[in-house]
Amino acid sequence: MTGTSHADLILTSGRIYTVDAANSWAEAVAIAGGRILAVGSAAEIDAYRGAATEVVDLAGRMAMPGFVDIHNHIMMGGQADLFETQIAAGASVDAICAHVTAQAEAAAPGQWIVANQWGADMISALNSEAALAKLDAASHGHPVLLRDETMHNRWVNSEAMRLSGISDNQPDPPAGAFGRDPVTGRLTGLLIESAAGIVERVAADHFTEDMGEAAVARAVEIVNSYGVTAFQDAASVLSILKALKGLDDKGDLTAWAVTSLPLIEPSFMFGLSGDELLALRDDYRSRHVHPNYTKIFLDGVPGARTGAFHDAYIDDAAHPHGYRGEVLVSYPDLVKYIDKSEKLGMGLKIHCAGDYAVTEMLDAVEAVRHFNGPTKVLHHIAHASYVLPADIVRFASLNVVADLCPMIWYPTTFLEGHKEAMGEERATRFWPIADLHKTGALLAGGSDWPVIPIPDPLNGIEGMVTRQNPSGAFPGVSLWPEQAIDVATAIRIFTLNSAIAMGLGEETGSIEPGKSADIIVLDQNLFDIEAKRIAATKVLTTYFEGRAVYQR
Repeated sequence: MTGTSHADLILTSGRIYTVDAANSWAEAVAIAGGRILAVGSAAEIDAYRGAATEVVDLAGRMAMPGFVDIHNHIMMGGQADLFETQIAAGASVDAICAHVTAQAEAAAPGQWIVANQWGADMISALNSEAALAKLDAASHGHPVLLRDETMHNRWVNSEAMRLSGISDNQPDPPAGAFGRDPVTGRLTGLLIESAAGIVERVAADHFTEDMGEAAVARAVEIVNSYGVTAFQDAASVLSILKALKGLDDKGDLTAWAVTSLPLIEPSFMFGLSGDELLALRDDYRSRHVHPNYTKIFLDGVPGARTGAFHDAYIDDAAHPHGYRGEVLVSYPDLVKYIDKSEKLGMGLKIHCAGDYAVTEMLDAVEAVRHFNGPTKVLHHIAHASYVLPADIVRFASLNVVADLCPMIWYPTTFLEGHKEAMGEERATRFWPIADLHKTGALLAGGSDWPVIPIPDPLNGIEGMVTRQNPSGAFPGVSLWPEQAIDVATAIRIFTLNSAIAMGLGEETGSIEPGKSADIIVLDQNLFDIEAKRIAATKVLTTYFEGRAVYQR
């Protein structure tokens, strides 16, 4: 120790879980200039105390690295909190309409009613003229846009369709569909995949740049409150880059932000994409903003039968016999996009919901490896949820990250929607986390917030360990319980693993000397409680670069 080694802050007398394999537990940590000076016993760290050092007595509480969320939609999360409302989980058609009526009665004339998130198991119930008539009556003439819990599909009323130019004789758009009553063939307001973007684009006309920055600022406050000190935005159009950089320039970005620049414009987000956006990426690089990833959606979601699978969905009236879903990018183009990303030094985060899409991505990575040889660039498959047994070992061998999100490794209405489309046996072979872990694959933890209404990693950790729903829904039911993992592994997935996957492993994700002092204090020790109590744990304090950015 030298005379210049006095700490600005010491956290002492705690149970500090470092996620450092060489030194897993400590009593105290010394912090200076936003970095970790030393980790050790209370007596060892007391040597770093100076006259101006702030000392926080943890009183035996557990502290650990801040959580790292590998996959969220930061602006959408803040937008949902500030400007939209939330439909109650499991809401019926009548309950959804009652929610709309309550919003319409308080809205200004002509104001859009925007709400999230009807259940993924509700597609059949909403896809009728009778349901649309109820929504029209409930809306009192306001245009209505209601997103499902996958955020891929929408239910809108007749006024929203009128304003958006959608009529009964309109053909389905590429990579999407308009819901039609199975009996009459008339529009129902159900919008699948790219069809949703037609209305989203009209509804978004009122959304300003200032609103975007406010939404991101609010979203960062929210994730800090759940102990998140680093995240990867999973589809970062120009407005998101502007908001993040603007906040960081003001000193108000209290988390590391890695962004994923769309190579193809997503159907539900608007703005520059592809080469035009890539050309600007360094203009939005800053101390805490790292535009180091690209993004593609390779398929849709299973509940809407837009995920791409090896085996067919259950027959229904809207699709031909043997329908398996479709990929949105051809294999040759996918190889080109991976190669392009690597030549730019960027990883590709790719949405793959069906097992065929996963195979296609792994095949494409293997082809690029054949031509380009090894690389340090890490590609992410989001979401590594339905995976053929033969493909599980390929994540590790190809050095592809399993981006495990959303945090629904337990029974949900998502899963009920999958059962309707795929059958129970196939639907419940969902999230093979333990099998992936055994192969040595790099597993990273994400929320996909606001697909998941609350970006709480502790909810995800409990689900990984128990494979049961932490909310108490579906009591006594486990989802593929053989895929449960232990608490230490789950914590590492949501901290150091995610940091490594995002290119921040030298900066954050564990409590080690030299790293950013991104530390959270919890109200109970995750290793001392029953697994079913993990999600009830509260974050008491979140430190980002040694500064308390949230206190309960």
